[in-house]
Amino acid sequence: MERPVSKLQRLLEEGKFVFTVELQPPKNASKEEVRKKLSAIKDFADAVNLTDCSTASVSMSSLAASLITLEEGFEPVWQMTCRDRNRIALQAEILGAYALGVRNLLCMTGDHPLVGDHPQAKPVYDLDSVQLLSLVKGLEEGKFFNGKPLKGERPCFFLGAVENPFATPLHFRVLRLKKKALAGARFIQTQGIFNLKKFERFLRLAEEEGILEKVFLIAGIIPPRSFKMLKYMKERVPGMDIPDEWIKRMASARDQREEGIKIAVEIGKALKEMKGVRGLHIMLIGWEEALPEIVKALR
Repeated sequence: MERPVSKLQRLLEEGKFVFTVELQPPKNASKEEVRKKLSAIKDFADAVNLTDCSTASVSMSSLAASLITLEEGFEPVWQMTCRDRNRIALQAEILGAYALGVRNLLCMTGDHPLVGDHPQAKPVYDLDSVQLLSLVKGLEEGKFFNGKPLKGERPCFFLGAVENPFATPLHFRVLRLKKKALAGARFIQTQGIFNLKKFERFLRLAEEEGILEKVFLIAGIIPPRSFKMLKYMKERVPGMDIPDEWIKRMASARDQREEGIKIAVEIGKALKEMKGVRGLHIMLIGWEEALPEIVKALR
Protein backbone atom coordinates (compact mmCIF):
# COMPACT_ATOMS: atom_id res chain seq x y z
CA MET A 1 0.00 0.00 0.00
CA GLU A 2 1.31 3.44 -0.97
CA ARG A 3 2.13 5.58 2.05
CA PRO A 4 0.53 9.05 2.27
CA VAL A 5 2.63 12.17 1.62
CA SER A 6 1.83 15.47 3.30
CA LYS A 7 1.54 18.67 1.28
CA LEU A 8 4.65 20.04 3.00
CA GLN A 9 6.66 16.94 2.12
CA ARG A 10 5.47 17.00 -1.47
CA LEU A 11 6.38 20.69 -1.96
CA LEU A 12 9.86 20.22 -0.50
CA GLU A 13 10.51 17.07 -2.53
CA GLU A 14 9.43 18.94 -5.68
CA GLY A 15 12.06 21.59 -4.94
CA LYS A 16 9.61 24.35 -3.99
CA PHE A 17 10.66 27.03 -1.50
CA VAL A 18 8.17 26.79 1.37
CA PHE A 19 6.77 29.12 4.00
CA THR A 20 5.73 27.62 7.33
CA VAL A 21 4.16 29.72 10.05
CA GLU A 22 4.11 29.17 13.79
CA LEU A 23 0.88 29.85 15.69
CA GLN A 24 0.36 29.63 19.43
CA PRO A 25 -2.97 28.04 20.38
CA PRO A 26 -5.04 30.25 22.70
CA LYS A 27 -4.80 30.11 26.48
CA ASN A 28 -8.47 29.17 26.64
CA ALA A 29 -10.95 26.73 25.09
CA SER A 30 -12.02 28.93 22.15
CA LYS A 31 -12.16 27.19 18.79
CA GLU A 32 -13.03 30.55 17.24
CA GLU A 33 -9.73 32.07 18.36
CA VAL A 34 -7.83 29.38 16.47
CA ARG A 35 -10.00 30.02 13.41
CA LYS A 36 -9.39 33.76 13.67
CA LYS A 37 -5.61 33.28 13.76
CA LEU A 38 -5.80 30.95 10.75
CA SER A 39 -7.96 33.36 8.74
CA ALA A 40 -5.31 36.06 9.17
CA ILE A 41 -2.69 33.94 7.39
CA LYS A 42 -4.86 32.47 4.65
CA ASP A 43 -3.03 31.92 1.33
CA PHE A 44 0.36 32.82 2.84
CA ALA A 45 1.46 29.60 4.55
CA ASP A 46 2.20 26.15 3.13
CA ALA A 47 1.88 24.62 6.60
CA VAL A 48 1.06 25.86 10.09
CA ASN A 49 2.95 24.85 13.23
CA LEU A 50 0.82 24.57 16.38
CA THR A 51 3.00 24.97 19.47
CA ASP A 52 2.86 22.52 22.37
CA CYS A 53 2.55 24.76 25.45
CA SER A 54 5.54 26.84 24.39
CA THR A 55 7.76 28.26 27.14
CA ALA A 56 6.16 25.59 29.36
CA SER A 57 3.01 27.71 29.72
CA VAL A 58 -0.51 26.31 29.50
CA SER A 59 -2.43 26.72 26.25
CA MET A 60 -4.88 24.68 24.21
CA SER A 61 -3.46 21.31 23.23
CA SER A 62 -1.33 21.33 20.10
CA LEU A 63 -3.14 18.23 18.83
CA ALA A 64 -6.58 19.81 19.31
CA ALA A 65 -5.41 22.98 17.54
CA SER A 66 -3.96 20.82 14.73
CA LEU A 67 -7.35 19.16 14.21
CA ILE A 68 -9.08 22.56 14.04
CA THR A 69 -6.43 23.59 11.51
CA LEU A 70 -7.30 20.53 9.41
CA GLU A 71 -10.99 21.37 9.63
CA GLU A 72 -10.26 24.86 8.29
CA GLY A 73 -8.44 23.47 5.25
CA PHE A 74 -4.88 24.21 6.39
CA GLU A 75 -2.01 21.74 6.74
CA PRO A 76 -0.87 21.48 10.37
CA VAL A 77 2.58 20.70 11.69
CA TRP A 78 1.83 19.11 15.04
CA GLN A 79 4.45 19.99 17.63
CA MET A 80 5.02 17.42 20.36
CA THR A 81 7.34 17.82 23.35
CA CYS A 82 8.68 15.19 25.72
CA ARG A 83 8.30 17.46 28.75
CA ASP A 84 4.80 16.34 29.79
CA ARG A 85 4.46 12.74 28.57
CA ASN A 86 6.11 9.39 29.15
CA ARG A 87 6.70 6.88 26.36
CA ILE A 88 3.23 5.36 26.80
CA ALA A 89 1.44 8.69 26.38
CA LEU A 90 3.70 9.70 23.50
CA GLN A 91 2.90 6.55 21.53
CA ALA A 92 -0.81 6.75 22.32
CA GLU A 93 -1.06 10.36 21.05
CA ILE A 94 0.99 9.58 17.94
CA LEU A 95 -1.33 6.72 16.97
CA GLY A 96 -4.39 8.86 17.67
CA ALA A 97 -3.11 11.87 15.74
CA TYR A 98 -2.40 9.76 12.68
CA ALA A 99 -5.87 8.18 12.87
CA LEU A 100 -7.36 11.70 12.90
CA GLY A 101 -5.46 12.85 9.80
CA VAL A 102 -2.34 14.61 11.07
CA ARG A 103 0.63 13.92 8.79
CA ASN A 104 3.43 16.32 9.88
CA LEU A 105 5.04 15.85 13.29
CA LEU A 106 7.73 18.07 14.84
CA CYS A 107 9.56 16.35 17.71
CA MET A 108 10.94 18.50 20.53
CA THR A 109 12.36 17.95 24.01
CA GLY A 110 10.49 20.99 25.39
CA ASP A 111 11.20 23.89 27.75
CA HIS A 112 11.56 23.04 31.44
CA PRO A 113 8.53 23.87 33.64
CA LEU A 114 10.74 26.19 35.72
CA VAL A 115 10.63 28.77 32.89
CA GLY A 116 6.83 28.57 32.53
CA ASP A 117 3.65 29.55 34.34
CA HIS A 118 3.54 26.42 36.52
CA PRO A 119 7.13 26.18 37.86
CA GLN A 120 5.96 23.71 40.51
CA ALA A 121 4.96 21.19 37.81
CA LYS A 122 6.89 17.92 37.66
CA PRO A 123 8.68 17.44 34.32
CA VAL A 124 8.57 14.01 32.69
CA TYR A 125 11.38 13.94 30.09
CA ASP A 126 11.16 10.15 29.82
CA LEU A 127 12.71 10.64 26.36
CA ASP A 128 14.39 13.50 24.52
CA SER A 129 13.75 14.72 20.97
CA VAL A 130 16.25 12.32 19.37
CA GLN A 131 14.69 9.35 21.16
CA LEU A 132 11.20 10.57 20.21
CA LEU A 133 12.21 10.63 16.55
CA SER A 134 13.47 7.05 16.90
CA LEU A 135 10.22 6.06 18.61
CA VAL A 136 8.11 7.39 15.72
CA LYS A 137 10.40 5.77 13.17
CA GLY A 138 9.96 2.47 15.03
CA LEU A 139 6.17 2.78 14.96
CA GLU A 140 6.34 3.37 11.22
CA GLU A 141 8.44 0.22 10.87
CA GLY A 142 5.88 -1.79 12.88
CA LYS A 143 7.21 -1.94 16.43
CA PHE A 144 6.47 -0.21 19.70
CA PHE A 145 9.26 1.39 21.72
CA ASN A 146 9.48 -1.76 23.87
CA GLY A 147 10.24 -3.81 20.76
CA LYS A 148 6.88 -5.56 20.56
CA PRO A 149 5.14 -5.67 17.16
CA LEU A 150 2.57 -3.09 16.13
CA LYS A 151 -0.20 -5.09 14.46
CA GLY A 152 -2.51 -3.38 11.99
CA GLU A 153 -2.17 0.06 10.42
CA ARG A 154 1.06 1.89 11.11
CA PRO A 155 1.43 5.67 11.31
CA CYS A 156 3.47 7.47 8.65
CA PHE A 157 4.53 11.05 9.38
CA PHE A 158 6.70 13.64 7.69
CA LEU A 159 9.04 13.95 10.67
CA GLY A 160 10.74 17.14 11.74
CA ALA A 161 12.93 18.52 14.51
CA VAL A 162 14.33 21.86 15.61
CA GLU A 163 17.85 23.21 16.01
CA ASN A 164 19.47 26.32 17.40
CA PRO A 165 22.40 27.38 15.18
CA PHE A 166 23.63 29.85 17.83
CA ALA A 167 24.01 27.68 20.94
CA THR A 168 27.59 26.86 21.84
CA PRO A 169 29.71 25.01 21.02
CA LEU A 170 28.69 25.29 17.38
CA HIS A 171 30.18 21.97 16.30
CA PHE A 172 28.12 20.18 18.98
CA ARG A 173 24.92 21.68 17.52
CA VAL A 174 25.87 20.36 14.10
CA LEU A 175 26.55 16.89 15.50
CA ARG A 176 23.22 16.96 17.35
CA LEU A 177 21.51 17.93 14.11
CA LYS A 178 23.17 14.93 12.47
CA LYS A 179 21.83 12.67 15.24
CA LYS A 180 18.32 13.96 14.59
CA ALA A 181 18.65 13.29 10.87
CA LEU A 182 19.89 9.76 11.52
CA ALA A 183 17.04 9.21 13.99
CA GLY A 184 14.45 10.00 11.31
CA ALA A 185 14.05 13.76 10.94
CA ARG A 186 13.28 14.77 7.35
CA PHE A 187 12.93 18.51 7.91
CA ILE A 188 14.53 20.92 10.38
CA GLN A 189 13.13 24.24 11.57
CA THR A 190 15.61 26.59 13.24
CA GLN A 191 15.56 29.15 16.01
CA GLY A 192 14.87 32.71 14.85
CA ILE A 193 17.86 34.02 12.88
CA PHE A 194 19.26 37.53 13.22
CA ASN A 195 23.00 36.83 13.02
CA LEU A 196 23.38 35.91 9.35
CA LYS A 197 27.16 35.42 9.43
CA LYS A 198 26.99 32.88 12.25
CA PHE A 199 24.14 31.06 10.54
CA GLU A 200 26.20 30.77 7.35
CA ARG A 201 28.99 29.14 9.36
CA PHE A 202 26.46 26.68 10.79
CA LEU A 203 25.22 25.86 7.28
CA ARG A 204 28.72 25.22 5.98
CA LEU A 205 29.51 22.87 8.87
CA ALA A 206 26.22 21.06 8.27
CA GLU A 207 27.10 20.75 4.58
CA GLU A 208 30.55 19.33 5.41
CA GLU A 209 28.88 16.67 7.59
CA GLY A 210 26.53 15.75 4.71
CA ILE A 211 23.44 16.76 6.71
CA LEU A 212 21.94 19.09 4.10
CA GLU A 213 21.60 16.10 1.76
CA LYS A 214 19.52 14.27 4.37
CA VAL A 215 17.12 16.98 5.61
CA PHE A 216 15.16 19.95 4.30
CA LEU A 217 16.33 22.95 6.32
CA ILE A 218 13.71 25.64 7.00
CA ALA A 219 15.28 28.78 8.50
CA GLY A 220 13.49 30.65 11.29
CA ILE A 221 12.44 34.31 11.20
CA ILE A 222 10.90 36.32 14.05
CA PRO A 223 9.48 39.69 12.88
CA PRO A 224 10.19 42.12 15.76
CA ARG A 225 7.21 44.33 16.63
CA SER A 226 9.15 46.79 18.75
CA PHE A 227 12.52 47.81 20.13
CA LYS A 228 11.38 46.56 23.54
CA MET A 229 10.59 43.09 22.15
CA LEU A 230 13.91 42.84 20.32
CA LYS A 231 15.89 43.97 23.37
CA TYR A 232 14.03 41.48 25.56
CA MET A 233 14.84 38.61 23.18
CA LYS A 234 18.50 39.63 23.07
CA GLU A 235 18.85 39.86 26.85
CA ARG A 236 16.39 37.29 28.19
CA VAL A 237 15.70 34.54 25.64
CA PRO A 238 18.29 31.73 25.78
CA GLY A 239 19.95 30.89 22.49
CA MET A 240 19.07 34.14 20.71
CA ASP A 241 21.92 35.99 18.96
CA ILE A 242 20.83 39.47 17.89
CA PRO A 243 23.52 41.84 16.54
CA ASP A 244 23.40 45.42 17.82
CA GLU A 245 22.72 46.76 14.32
CA TRP A 246 19.12 45.48 14.47
CA ILE A 247 18.65 46.86 17.99
CA LYS A 248 19.86 50.32 16.91
CA ARG A 249 17.61 50.32 13.85
CA MET A 250 14.54 49.49 15.89
CA ALA A 251 15.42 52.04 18.58
CA SER A 252 15.71 54.88 16.04
CA ALA A 253 12.75 53.88 13.84
CA ARG A 254 9.85 56.31 13.56
CA ASP A 255 7.42 53.41 13.03
CA GLN A 256 8.80 50.38 14.86
CA ARG A 257 6.26 47.91 13.48
CA GLU A 258 7.03 48.96 9.92
CA GLU A 259 10.75 48.70 10.65
CA GLY A 260 10.24 45.23 12.14
CA ILE A 261 8.65 44.04 8.90
CA LYS A 262 11.52 45.56 6.89
CA ILE A 263 14.06 43.74 9.07
CA ALA A 264 12.19 40.42 8.68
CA VAL A 265 12.10 40.86 4.89
CA GLU A 266 15.82 41.76 4.71
CA ILE A 267 16.76 38.72 6.75
CA GLY A 268 14.41 36.52 4.72
CA LYS A 269 15.91 37.66 1.41
CA ALA A 270 19.42 36.96 2.68
CA LEU A 271 18.41 33.50 3.90
CA LYS A 272 16.77 32.63 0.56
CA GLU A 273 20.11 33.16 -1.15
CA MET A 274 21.96 30.75 1.14
CA LYS A 275 22.73 27.31 -0.19
CA GLY A 276 20.84 24.65 1.74
CA VAL A 277 17.92 26.80 2.91
CA ARG A 278 14.72 25.22 1.56
CA GLY A 279 12.14 27.44 3.20
CA LEU A 280 11.38 30.00 5.89
CA HIS A 281 9.66 29.34 9.21
CA ILE A 282 8.00 32.56 10.39
CA MET A 283 7.30 32.84 14.12
CA LEU A 284 4.73 35.60 14.48
CA ILE A 285 4.26 35.55 18.28
CA GLY A 286 0.74 36.95 18.05
CA TRP A 287 1.41 39.27 15.09
CA GLU A 288 -0.50 37.31 12.44
CA GLU A 289 -1.49 40.43 10.46
CA ALA A 290 2.17 41.01 9.53
CA LEU A 291 2.45 37.76 7.57
CA PRO A 292 0.89 38.78 4.21
CA GLU A 293 3.22 41.75 3.80
CA ILE A 294 6.30 39.69 4.69
CA VAL A 295 5.48 36.74 2.43
CA LYS A 296 4.47 38.95 -0.51
CA ALA A 297 7.88 40.67 -0.31
CA LEU A 298 9.71 37.33 -0.16
CA ARG A 299 7.92 35.31 -2.86
